[in-house]
Amino acid sequence: MTDFDAEKFEDKYVHYFNELQRAYKNAFNRLNERYDSQLIHAIDQQVLNESEPFYEGDGEFRVDLPENPADRVTGVLVDDEKFEEILDIYVEEIETELRRVFGFESGREE
Repeated sequence: MTDFDAEKFEDKYVHYFNELQRAYKNAFNRLNERYDSQLIHAIDQQVLNESEPFYEGDGEFRVDLPENPADRVTGVLVDDEKFEEILDIYVEEIETELRRVFGFESGREE
């Protein structure tokens, strides 16, 4: 667990790069086991690579996505409804992992 400083999170890639990588990796691994791995890989590489995590305060995080995430995904056939569902689950999992990695929520780390 890392001592979290909200002010340092403003420059997160300097102060918390390893923790961010761990949170995203934990979310990826968990979802890759449960859902279509091709879709999870596509979301990871083509949408989440442009995402931006933010600290909202009170132990809460938000992940902003690039515009038109469904338009960014190529090489995987999936209907819009299924894509949105899996993307929402993936973002929620990342936000949960951010809370865990930074010590706001207990749970397993991989």
